[in-house]
Amino acid sequence: MAQAEVSQPVRVTTPALPTTISTEHGAIWAGQRNVWLWRLAGYLGMMLSLLLIGLPVYWMISNAFKLSQEIYHLPPTLYPHNPTLQNFVNAWHAVPFDRYYVNTIITTFFGSGFEVLFGVTSAYAFVFLRFPKREWLFLILLAALMVPGQITILPNYVTIGLLGWINTYQGIVLPGASVAYGTFLLRQYYKTLPIDILDAAKVDGAGHLRTLVAIVLPLAKPAIVSFGLLSIVAKWNDYLWPLVITTTKDMRVLPIGIRWLMVEEGTIEWGNVMAGAIFVVIPVLLVFLYA
Repeated sequence: MAQAEVSQPVRVTTPALPTTISTEHGAIWAGQRNVWLWRLAGYLGMMLSLLLIGLPVYWMISNAFKLSQEIYHLPPTLYPHNPTLQNFVNAWHAVPFDRYYVNTIITTFFGSGFEVLFGVTSAYAFVFLRFPKREWLFLILLAALMVPGQITILPNYVTIGLLGWINTYQGIVLPGASVAYGTFLLRQYYKTLPIDILDAAKVDGAGHLRTLVAIVLPLAKPAIVSFGLLSIVAKWNDYLWPLVITTTKDMRVLPIGIRWLMVEEGTIEWGNVMAGAIFVVIPVLLVFLYA
């Protein structure tokens, strides 16, 4: 007699979920958290930088519209309670700003123009021309970057005096028309340009002048504009050399006018000084906004 088979219960085994899923989610969340923390730190750093840069500018604008009594009031007020334009009127009449504007525009335009021109051409020579002792000459140029400008004031003054250019526009402009920094900056940028394009222009018969104007300058426009802006700001704010080389008030420039406001009447009228500073800042600000 055959024995009946006893059926065994079927065991259903549920596969365990991989433990790596939770680990991966934790790693992703930790990575995102680190990214957000770094981004937050960056935003806080930018806000702090904006505060450090913007607070003096705001204080200048605020005091330009305050009366003297409110400027010296303690505790100081953050904004003018009785705004006035009298400081701007006083500053404009105390110093010949119209003449100073003309002088500063002329010296800045020609000074920056010559500086950019010499920087563009000399950097091209150092990169694309082959001549003896080229690297040695560039090292000498780098050494010139380490010489403070104040050291060259006396020899420049003697040279300008021998040329008879004291108290003239060319006496203000030419000593600062060629700066080693521009050549260094543009040379480093020229070295990143694709050499194939330049070789193609050479095959087509383009000379050095055409290559510079038609190819190098358009490709190097970002570096040239950046250097031009730096040069404009430096020439516009130049104080020491124009003060040394000029002898009459009709040849002074705007930064000297600000100093003149501070000593005009023996006492410092800070409202007038801040208004004069706004006269100086506005043109440079417009150049940066529309560059």
